Amino acid sequence: MSEPASISTGIAERYATAIFEIAQDNNNLDGLEAGVNDLATALAESADLRDLISSPVIARSEQRGAITEIAARMGLDTVLANALSLMADKRRLFVLPQLLTALRAQIAEARGQVTADVTSAQALTAEQSDKLAAVLSASVGKDVTINAAVDESLIGGLVVKVGSKMIDTSIRSKLDSLQNAMKEVG
Repeated sequence: MSEPASISTGIAERYATAIFEIAQDNNNLDGLEAGVNDLATALAESADLRDLISSPVIARSEQRGAITEIAARMGLDTVLANALSLMADKRRLFVLPQLLTALRAQIAEARGQVTADVTSAQALTAEQSDKLAAVLSASVGKDVTINAAVDESLIGGLVVKVGSKMIDTSIRSKLDSLQNAMKEVG
């Protein structure tokens, strides 16, 4: 991980821990989760919001006013809205994507859940996704939520990441291994 990325992640994790602990003390993890999901959707869909959080040209007061207004219109939880205002004051809004990721991970951990990133050559059906979640749940010992993605270059098979573990059963991976083995022989 590059140094700026690890610094951003460190900043985001500290804010996430504080926000999570306050929400947990207030018994409002559901409200926090809804706000995190809404904010992630808005961030993914709005180039203007991405520009707002990352632009060094926008003044602190303008960032704070804009993010406060956005939080109010979205109906975000007070803890999350206040944290966003504080982050704007400290010029830390650029870590918002990492903050949302860290909050989702902490909420899932508190609920005994884990997210599995699954990449397949074709979109998984609901039945395939449910079966895979059941198998992974039995293996991990926690409820597993599937975060599915499609990468046609895999040709076939799956790449599954759960926490720090990765299982790659893709045909592309097997072909790469075969190619490397043939290079060693010849």
